Amino acid sequence: MDNPSAKSPRVAFVTGGAQGLGLGISKHLLGLGWKVAMFDLDADAGEDALDSLTDAERDRTLFLQGDVAHEADIKLCIQQCVDRFGRIDGLINNAGIANPHVPNIEDLEWDQWQRVINVNLGGAFLATKHATQHLRDTKGAIVNIASTRAFQSEANTEPYAASKGGIVALTHALAVSLAGDIRVNAIAPGWIEVGDWQKNANKTEPDHSEADKAQHPVGRVGKPEDIAQAVAFLLDGDKSGFMTGETIRIDGGMTHKMIYVD
Repeated sequence: MDNPSAKSPRVAFVTGGAQGLGLGISKHLLGLGWKVAMFDLDADAGEDALDSLTDAERDRTLFLQGDVAHEADIKLCIQQCVDRFGRIDGLINNAGIANPHVPNIEDLEWDQWQRVINVNLGGAFLATKHATQHLRDTKGAIVNIASTRAFQSEANTEPYAASKGGIVALTHALAVSLAGDIRVNAIAPGWIEVGDWQKNANKTEPDHSEADKAQHPVGRVGKPEDIAQAVAFLLDGDKSGFMTGETIRIDGGMTHKMIYVD
């Protein structure tokens, strides 16, 4: 938090906050005493997320259903967050279409391309647009969730890679535009296992081979907590107050490992 004199509990607005990585971030911030608005398209995920909380955590949590790519939804829900909690100190732009694979470029439909860009990149723009004044009031911070796919790719991932590359550029552009009022940083996760962080109907138990683990220099696949801890650091102006416009890769060293074909 960039305003240490504020006495009210800090409030985070987390897009895609009811399952997967977003739920991991939401729960971590709740554990640190934050109030959290979980914004998510999936109402079932929201219900399951609330059911997984303690009574004390539920008192500090608001679930808001909406589509991050629809401006009316995000505008309304940000206002509902402020109406309930009185402020916003941190915006975490996490919502996204997570499966990066699409048909080859010749068969990729415009609507498929546009939906990924609208959600992954457009959603971050819309949430920032409507949260900015509230964040100015609290000298708050924004954390955008990018991806290591902003820097390297597999085949047939063009919309996802472009959207995450856009998040990196949006981050440093916003950091300059909002300088002096709001710090803006991003995290580019690598392989983060979220199967056990899905809504109950889709939950799976992680099962990683030794090869899965070994391809990471740290020797394991990532967990939502790995990203959530970094989010909390970037939101805390006492700890990260000299950082803005940065994108931090958190991938177990995977993108630094050179691979040769035998």
